[in-house]
Amino acid sequence: MPIPEPVAFTIFNIDIMWYGVLITAGIILATFICYKRAPRHDLSGDQLLNMVIISVPVGIIGARLYYVVFNWSDYAGDFLKIINTRGGGLAIHGALIFGFAAAAILCIIWKIRPLNLLDLVIPTVALAQSIGRWGNYFNSEAHGGPTDLPWAVTVAGQTYHPTFLYESIWCFILFWLLLYIDNHRKFEGQVFFLYGILYSVERFFVEALRTDSLMIGPFKQAQVLSLFIIIICITAYVILKKRNTSAPSQ
Repeated sequence: MPIPEPVAFTIFNIDIMWYGVLITAGIILATFICYKRAPRHDLSGDQLLNMVIISVPVGIIGARLYYVVFNWSDYAGDFLKIINTRGGGLAIHGALIFGFAAAAILCIIWKIRPLNLLDLVIPTVALAQSIGRWGNYFNSEAHGGPTDLPWAVTVAGQTYHPTFLYESIWCFILFWLLLYIDNHRKFEGQVFFLYGILYSVERFFVEALRTDSLMIGPFKQAQVLSLFIIIICITAYVILKKRNTSAPSQ
């Protein structure tokens, strides 16, 4: 894969980066699909849009904060550098944690069933990830170690594993799988917790290839968090499935 150009276009001498364009495109497409599918979950399009208007900005802020915290030595004392996301530096785990937390709080306030909402949005979250990951390609970041595979990405004259591509493909497959399961779901939370399991399994193994991982001491934080999420989601899935199986039929 050739060396990319990070700038998509320029407006009034301001460079618009592919990174931002792709993330925005992913969010817009995800919102559109959720809007169309909201009635399947007994939600209105307006409720969905209100949720997005608040949760998405909170998620973006969370993605930046998460990245900055785990790279604090690079940002300490420089507020302008902390808020400058134009060169990259967003962590998907931070976006998911903050975005889902905001959505859960709004569900409580607006009296919406949280797991029902999460089942609706989570397939499109995977789709947005699949699209947004290509921003890493244009920024020449989030790659793995050296390789001579035909699909290797070239950075500074060296070829590396395109880990962004591996995750993009997995998330695209995950989108269609979760969409199918959502159309046939047996209980609320089934789709959301399956996403937590399947995405985290992929992330654990792909993260092992990456050379720019955020760290917790000697461990890659994404791998540690992925293991934790897998355990939590499997436990929750089994409990909810048993409750649904044992519930008396109406």
